[in-house]
Amino acid sequence: MTNAQITPHGDELTDLLADRDRAELLKEIAGSLPDIPLNDRQMCDLELLATGAFSPLRGFMVQSDYESVLDRMRLQDGTLWPLPVCMDIPELSAKNLEAGQSVALRDPEGFLLAVMHIEDMWPVERRKEARQVFGTEDAAHPGVDYLLKQVGDYYIGGPLEVVHLPLHYDYQQLRMSPAEIRGIYRKLGWERVVGFHTRTPIHRPLFELTRRAMREAGANLLILPTAGITHPGDFDHYTRIRCYREVVRRYPPDTHILNLLPLANRLAGPREALLHMIIGKNYGCTHFIIGHNHASPDMDGAAQFYRADEAQEVAEAFGGEIGVEVMAFKEMLYLPFEDEYRFADQVPEGTQTISFSGLDIWNRIRSGRRIPEWATFPEVVRTLRRSWPPPRKQGLTVFFTGLSGAGKSTLAKILYSRFLELGDRPVTLLDGDIVRQNLSRELSFSREHRDINVLRIGFVASEITKNRGIAICAPIAPYEATRAEVRSRIEAYGGFVEVHVATPLEECEKRDRKGMYAKARAGLIKGFTGIDDPYEVPQSPELRIDTTDLTPTEAVKNVLLFLGEKGYI
Repeated sequence: MTNAQITPHGDELTDLLADRDRAELLKEIAGSLPDIPLNDRQMCDLELLATGAFSPLRGFMVQSDYESVLDRMRLQDGTLWPLPVCMDIPELSAKNLEAGQSVALRDPEGFLLAVMHIEDMWPVERRKEARQVFGTEDAAHPGVDYLLKQVGDYYIGGPLEVVHLPLHYDYQQLRMSPAEIRGIYRKLGWERVVGFHTRTPIHRPLFELTRRAMREAGANLLILPTAGITHPGDFDHYTRIRCYREVVRRYPPDTHILNLLPLANRLAGPREALLHMIIGKNYGCTHFIIGHNHASPDMDGAAQFYRADEAQEVAEAFGGEIGVEVMAFKEMLYLPFEDEYRFADQVPEGTQTISFSGLDIWNRIRSGRRIPEWATFPEVVRTLRRSWPPPRKQGLTVFFTGLSGAGKSTLAKILYSRFLELGDRPVTLLDGDIVRQNLSRELSFSREHRDINVLRIGFVASEITKNRGIAICAPIAPYEATRAEVRSRIEAYGGFVEVHVATPLEECEKRDRKGMYAKARAGLIKGFTGIDDPYEVPQSPELRIDTTDLTPTEAVKNVLLFLGEKGYI
């Protein structure tokens, strides 16, 4: 990486919103154009392009800009830009499009947002992009996982004419554009502003860090938390915003602005740190905070993808070109005997310290454990507890998976009865056969349809869990990736306990009263799990139970003991 002063970022903002007359014309034209429905991530990018937060971009990248960004973190004209901002589409859509066309970009409900004039279309090279943007092809990285599994097959690039910004019904007073924020600075006479981006609640270490940054810079504070999209280990959007509103009361009056940023975080470490700085510059910041492990995924004990100070080194190398002063801080540690926070490089050797991250607080909240008073503020703990009560009061999904005949349905029915006996939370049984009859009757037993059936079960279970109920699921669910998707969806709202009913195939065949295994072995049934279609054994379920030598009641007792140990009952 070089720091050549090629094209510095200026103070001009690109505004892609069409004026009233042009917008009316675009609405008329859009009725005859092909439609592209946008997902949440694409709508975030569109909004930041439209309001100038992504200045100087004037639309989704064309191939020459995309490849230049991958190779050298610059647009084709030399302007520093660290991450691709591309419109991805599935192959089926790409077959009906070509350069020179225009398309109507719509939200999931069909509301017209913008017209895009296609200048380029090219196939996505997922692994190349993963290596160059994230420095890894490891799907344990959330950004890589999204790129490999969810990004479409082709990119289309070209300028935008925006008719409407994406609609938001929440926290509208906290959703100001860069131009509106700059107008507030002028009105208040602010000339020095330090920007701070976060996707987690502000606990005591981050609060102390921002206060010290304000003092060192002699500046006011712009807090730009990510709005909407979350990642594994994040609290939900509404909980985080309620926490921010509590914490900002602790800053001196008239020294800060809280403004939501509709950014789809890539968690790309050093590259993303540069993007945050460019956004901060566009919001009028003169300084920007780059902290310990900035823009890195939370790995919960696993090896990190980036060095703790890697983003800071890159940010300081390019800060002058972007036009903001980088405020790089080491990890903030708590000194229990002194009852204060200090940066790691300011702690005398031999001093006892405690490192307590936002992820530690997340894990304690989820498991119902106490949060130390020195770690965060009592009003933040109260806010988090309202959204995430102790496990005893959370929603919960118990997800049995295993071969046909393994005993899943029997265990699920017994567990269902035990929960009804307790009577403290509503409980729903989502057995595989019951769901097939009532929710998935039109589906076949192809791999695709089996996945759809399991995902439907997961969706219903997630809604039950979100509303503090208990869902007991008992599908075969043979594929690991589908089970992982169900887990991810449900863990956003409450507890998820996967129980692999690991009864061997030979025992399952002995129990086969309907003769399904015999028919499958005779070739009368095709695609039968365990015979001519694989069952992918769960790698790390919460429980693994072989019912060969256990009665159903004994097996369910093991499940109940586990749930008791984890505090769910």
